[in-house]
Order: sequence, then C-alpha cells, then structure tokens
Amino acid sequence: MNVRVLRTELRRSAAPWAGLLVLGGSLAILFGIDGIWWRGTAGWTAQWTSMAMWTRWLLAFWWPLAVGVGALYGLRDKRSGTAELFGTVPKPAWRRAALPAGAMAGVLVAGFGLVVAAGGVQVALGDTGYRPLGWVPISLVAALALAAAAVFGMGVARAVPSVLTPPALVVLSLLTVAELLRFTGDDAVPSAPFVPNRLALLSPVTVDPRESLLTLSGSVHLGQTLWLLGLAATGFALLVAANGRARLLSLVPVLVGAALALGVLPGDARGTYVVDAAAARPVCDGPVCVTAANRHRLPELSARGAEALRILHDVLGDGAPRAIREDAALRGLGDQRQVDAGTVLVDFDEREFVRASGRDLTRALVAQGLVPTCYARTDREGGLVQDAAAQSVAASWALGESALVPVETPGANAYDRQAWEDARATWSTFAATPPAEQRARIAALHDAALSCSMKHSLPVLAGSEAR
Repeated sequence: MNVRVLRTELRRSAAPWAGLLVLGGSLAILFGIDGIWWRGTAGWTAQWTSMAMWTRWLLAFWWPLAVGVGALYGLRDKRSGTAELFGTVPKPAWRRAALPAGAMAGVLVAGFGLVVAAGGVQVALGDTGYRPLGWVPISLVAALALAAAAVFGMGVARAVPSVLTPPALVVLSLLTVAELLRFTGDDAVPSAPFVPNRLALLSPVTVDPRESLLTLSGSVHLGQTLWLLGLAATGFALLVAANGRARLLSLVPVLVGAALALGVLPGDARGTYVVDAAAARPVCDGPVCVTAANRHRLPELSARGAEALRILHDVLGDGAPRAIREDAALRGLGDQRQVDAGTVLVDFDEREFVRASGRDLTRALVAQGLVPTCYARTDREGGLVQDAAAQSVAASWALGESALVPVETPGANAYDRQAWEDARATWSTFAATPPAEQRARIAALHDAALSCSMKHSLPVLAGSEAR
C-alpha cells in the first residue's frame, strides 16, 4: 500500500474521526466519571492487568460503534455514485479494498492504543513494583476486535448497500453484546443452557474486573483470535466480492473461525477467568505475607504488622494470631470467607485497609485480629457495619485510646449512624467495667467472630449477651 495514497485517504476521508471518537470517548468515560474503575486493587491504573481489562471493557461501547462506522464507510462508493466506475478500473479489487479497510482499521487501533498508553503511563508512575506481560494479549485481542468489526461492517455495507445497514448493524451489535455479557463472569445467569459460555465468549467484551489476581486464560485469547480473524476475513471478502456466489463463499472464513473458536474456548467461567499465578505468588517478610502484585505494600505492612502481632499477643495470649497474610482466596461477591485463629487476613480493598498507613494501619490489623470478619466490607460488598463498630471498640481498647476511634469513615445513612451511636454507647459501658471483665469480653467476642455465627457483636462487648 502506497504511503502517499494512504496519507491522502486519511486526510480526505472521515476515517480519522473514528479513532478520535474511540480515544476521546474512552478518556471522557475513564477520567470524566468517578466510577468503580478508580477504586481498589483492581482499579484501571492500579495494576497492568486490570488496566488492560478495564480498557477491554470499553469495547462494550466501541465494538458496536466500529461495526457501524465501518458500514458507513463502506457505503462511500455507493453514496458518491462511483461504484460502477471503480469496477471498470483494471486495478485488482482486493487492492482497491485494502486502502479504505486498512485506513479505517488503523485509526481505530491507533485510537484504542493511545487509551491503553494513557493507562499504562499512570500504572508505570504508580507505586506498584509488579510488571507482568500477561496484559499484552488482552489489549492485542481488543485492538484486533476493533479492526475486525470495522472491516466486517464495511463488507456487509458493500453487500447490502442501504442507508439502513449502518444503524441496523449498530443496534444488532449492541443488543448482542449486552445479552452475551449476561452469561459471562461470576454472576452469570445460570438458567440459560441455550447460551453456553463458549458462545458468549465470541463477544470480545469482558466484564468489569473485580479481582486484581484474575486474568483471561490462554484458551480465551486463542479462541477469540481465531474468531476475529475469521470475521475480518469475511468482511474483506465481502468487500471484493463481485457477485452473489462470491458473497456466499465469503461466509466460509467466519464460519470456520467460529467453529475453531468454539472448539478452543472454555466451557465455563472458571476456565475463562483464571488466577495469575505470578501475581498471586506470596512474598513474605517473616510472618507477614502479601501477593507479588502488592509487594510494594510489604515494607510498611511488615513494620506495622510486627507491632500489631505483639499487641494481639498481649490481649489474647497464646490464642493470638501469629501471622498476617493478604487474603488472595477467590470467592463470589458477598460470599463468606474462611477465617482462622492463627492468621490475620488483610484485604486491601476493604475500607479499613484502602488508605490506612502508620497508626491507622496498626489499628486496622489489630481490629481484624481481635474481631475477624467473615464478610468483606468493600466498595462492591457492603459487609456489616456492626462488625466495623465492634472492631473499633476492641481496637481502641487494645491500643489504649481514651476515646472511640473508628477503623473506617462512618457512613452518612441512617443505618450507619445508628450503628455508630450504638458503638459509642457500648464504648462508654465497656470502658467502665473492670479490666479483667474487659479482657474476658474481648476474648468472648474473638471466639464468636471466628465461628462466623455471630449476628450482633456489640452486645457481647456491652455485656448484655450471654457468652
């Protein structure tokens, strides 16, 4: 392809606007909205893999758009009345089609690539020391998806040259993507055997990342690549097809690609999203361990953890935890987690740990050690505010505070306000009891919390519930 001709095509066509729309629209969504993608260890600028997954998630908007823009671009010759004229040119049809197809696909890929670059710069400037390469195929498949969608849209519009073709393709693509997204991820609709996971994965759109240790499996990358290459090949074949027989044969690549992809793609969500073994590898400093993805948090956690373990031993004696470990176990949203007496579990997405440092981090560790919570309190999981209230009372007492210090910022709703009013009342009652009784109530609360059977924790500290 002549570079000068390509430059003329880009300068005189509407193709560059498609790339600018992908770039500007993505940055407007990511930077202009204070969404969930800014929060937690799976935020879009927190780690390389989550950055790639969040930008891939944006395909829910841009993949249907790419199909529609490609179809609109494919109608150019029909609208200008030059289709028959170009048909008389001795230049091969595939060479005439390669120029607009390459221009449209190139600008879409370039626009998306700049979005990935913007996220990558922020991740690189962050404090994470984990630099995997597993995010690269996630982004490459996304770029291929945009290019394939545009070329396919152009081909369909050339085969069906109607002004209704672009909007029809956009609407159909949007509905398909939205429907298939319901059948992927850990909250997939279970009562739909007619939409298996393999079929749902033909959509390149991923669910919003919820766990920084999860990534897409190699079989997903391979299967989607085969399908998208077939889709692009069919689109290009439709662009150069001169008769009905050729158009019919153009369907062969997409059918073969789909068949190969369905044979490779995993059959369930557990095979789709897998644990990144390198990211989940434990990195330890004595009794304190974190995952490799969060190793930058280890120095302060280790220093504050040693102090917290000493305080816990003073309070609980031989029954105190002896280790601190990042909670890397996978579970569904809202599911109960496994707690044990010998380990303090740390979830960096929990409200008490998100921004904790210094003495606040010590307080959070002591609180989790004295009153281990069976349900996480994150931006995605509500947890129990009563657990935070009980933790605050227990940690404030263990740290020798003269007043109740919350382990997290109290909520403003009526339910949270009532819980923290109860906590302040419990603190007053608890502080007035003899030291031996205080220690006994803390021990009773600790044992009850480990059993995960406690519905109300503050009454144990107030002495109004039998132990």
